[in-house]
Amino acid sequence: MKKPGFILVGLILLTILLIPTFIVIPFVDSGEREVEVAQNENKPVALDIDSDIDVKVWRASASVAETVPIEEYVVGVVASEMPADFEMEALKAQALAARTYIVKYMINQEEPVNESGAQVTDTIEHQVYKNEDDLRETFGKDYNWKMERIIEAVRATKGKIITYDGEPIDASFFSTSNGFTENSEDYWANELPYLRSVASPWDEESPKFLDQTIVPRAKVAEKLGVPLASPLKVTISKTEGNRVETIEIGGETFTGRDIRDMFDLRSSDFTMEEKDDYIIFKTKGYGHGVGMSQYGANGMAKEGKTYEEIIHYFYKGVEISNLKEHEAEITKEEV
Repeated sequence: MKKPGFILVGLILLTILLIPTFIVIPFVDSGEREVEVAQNENKPVALDIDSDIDVKVWRASASVAETVPIEEYVVGVVASEMPADFEMEALKAQALAARTYIVKYMINQEEPVNESGAQVTDTIEHQVYKNEDDLRETFGKDYNWKMERIIEAVRATKGKIITYDGEPIDASFFSTSNGFTENSEDYWANELPYLRSVASPWDEESPKFLDQTIVPRAKVAEKLGVPLASPLKVTISKTEGNRVETIEIGGETFTGRDIRDMFDLRSSDFTMEEKDDYIIFKTKGYGHGVGMSQYGANGMAKEGKTYEEIIHYFYKGVEISNLKEHEAEITKEEV
């Protein structure tokens, strides 16, 4: 029979041997989970969306032309132009607009953008485009979930474009309206039947809905080339979309777009106020206002609207058609 003292000593020794095991096991498990999370963050996201058409993009910062399949190009545009956490139906509408834009541009293009033979740039001159490496840097640890959502939206609309009378439309889009979109001819030169002013009340939820730009009075007078009376006197006419059509200052008349461009305003819906030696431009909305409002699209999607309904709301009288029907026009091949 063992004495109690020997039993106690044995238990103490057993405890000493087991304690390190209990301590180490949780940390080993935690380390494995951290490695697994890191691997998931860095795993490649498949862009395997088949396409028979390539787009040659001029990468402005790198001064190099990059050739990418059109559906991969659309992924890069949607990822660059719309927040990935927007509603899925809004992302689909954006994918459709981005694909339509490049298709129409390629059909109508007569000369490349430069000697590289590139068809478009990756800047706001056309559509902002980022490739996989750019997006990994931009999205960081959020890369996978953001790209999976964007790729899902592009796949859902693969091979589809927006047409009017059988032809691809100028599928313009912008960030945030002032509560209405703009008729095309009220901002640009051409009147297009599908780019009509519509209400977009959802945009008031946009963080970009209101803004102001403060400019020294002397700089405003210099840029306009007119004297500024004090108190400030202006006469404004408005467009159907409630933006500034024309504004008379110091005996000269300017368009709302003129003023927006001169002072880098977010919108051509603005007011001018004076305070001390400064002019304060207060704006509503962000962008030219023509076509699809992105925050409007997201608001409609939150209300349960499909991407088709969003497209038909912002682009009047259009149809959603197959890209294949225009492939020969894009590639300039004889049919």
